[in-house]
Amino acid sequence: MGGVSESYFSAYAVFLKATAPQIGLLASLPPLLASFAQILAVWIGQVTGIRRGIIVAGALVQVCALVCVASLPELFPEHAFPMLLASVVVYFVGPNLGAPLWGSLMGALIPEAVRGRFFARRTRLSSMASFSSLISAGIILQAFDTFGHTLYGFLAIFSIGMFARAVSAWHLSQIHDPPRAHKEAPAHERDGLISLRVLRENPNFLRFSTFFACMQFAVAISGPFVVVYLLRDLHYTYIELTANTAASVLVQFLVLSRWGRLGDLFGNRIIIRVTGFSIPAVPMLWVLSGDFWYLILVQAISGLLWSGYSLASSNFLFDLTPQAKRGGMMAFHNLLSSAGVFLGASFGGYLALHLPRELDLGFHVLTWTSVFYGVFLTSSALRLVIASSFLPHLQEVRNVRNMTYHGLIFRVTRFSPISGLIFDVVSRVRRSGENDDK
Repeated sequence: MGGVSESYFSAYAVFLKATAPQIGLLASLPPLLASFAQILAVWIGQVTGIRRGIIVAGALVQVCALVCVASLPELFPEHAFPMLLASVVVYFVGPNLGAPLWGSLMGALIPEAVRGRFFARRTRLSSMASFSSLISAGIILQAFDTFGHTLYGFLAIFSIGMFARAVSAWHLSQIHDPPRAHKEAPAHERDGLISLRVLRENPNFLRFSTFFACMQFAVAISGPFVVVYLLRDLHYTYIELTANTAASVLVQFLVLSRWGRLGDLFGNRIIIRVTGFSIPAVPMLWVLSGDFWYLILVQAISGLLWSGYSLASSNFLFDLTPQAKRGGMMAFHNLLSSAGVFLGASFGGYLALHLPRELDLGFHVLTWTSVFYGVFLTSSALRLVIASSFLPHLQEVRNVRNMTYHGLIFRVTRFSPISGLIFDVVSRVRRSGENDDK
């Protein structure tokens, strides 16, 4: 579903003539509004003690939402974007209903000692599905666009997404849901909405959630506008857009297992630090060239770094949350993160409208061909500030083996030549930036 549907929401909005601020709103407002569904889900789960049923219901909500995504903009063409926005809000309500309870369920089922490897394998399988479906959807969309029937191409890929999610819902319904404490249990055993006392008792969790939300803010400044930049400024075809996106997914598939094993052995904090300090370099790379193959390499770099960062962040959150309070704490974490995405994408949309195309540096007038260059550089600078402010203070909570940053990078890259090349590019960019500062 993600590969054939969600990956193409922004492209669908561009097809519907949405503006850059509207696309930023599409990427940020639905996750924010839908994240409040997590509060409802945690409360229902606390009262009933049920997790699996709510997770399955959320999956079925997404099936219905995709029907709306595909049909409402066509049924109400004069209100195409508002209809799409409302449909995507409902779409994101589905996973938000299940997210905190899914985290609670997985925490109960997956032993801590193998959690990194398990989620790496799971995400690797997911990446295989995303990669193949992303390519297939791009080919379908390009074929329909070639014959002047782009709308039917979107209808076709969204229909595939509906079917895939329905199959997913059936599999979710087969997962074992161990009994858990509900409202009749003592307060300290219940998993529900968290209080200020819980946050004070878990300062590492609060510090990490604040960092994660701030980083989401910085990333969202540029993230939603990459598709707009490629389609409108570089005039990419749908198949070129698909290839660019697929490069990131493919690299994630190649390195996820390695990240998972390293997280189990050496902890997640060191991975978050290495990738967190490297991620700020990615937006800067977008402004250096618009060459197709160069941007494929940029996406490969992005896939390597984000696969480690996302996997380690997810597993670190499991480490920081006690089983009895995991659902409520994850709901708080996700709500904070969604707020960061909303604010970041809104700010990015504002910048896209108001940034000048020329910047007078005193000794030189910098002119760029796309206003999104300024958006990318702003995102990069803020990512670096946030990483420098928070990452040195994150603390590992598990007993793990010691490892240096260079040793970690060596272990990631020694079995993967493409990973070694990518880390070399990133390090060269960072060294170049340091020399420029001097």
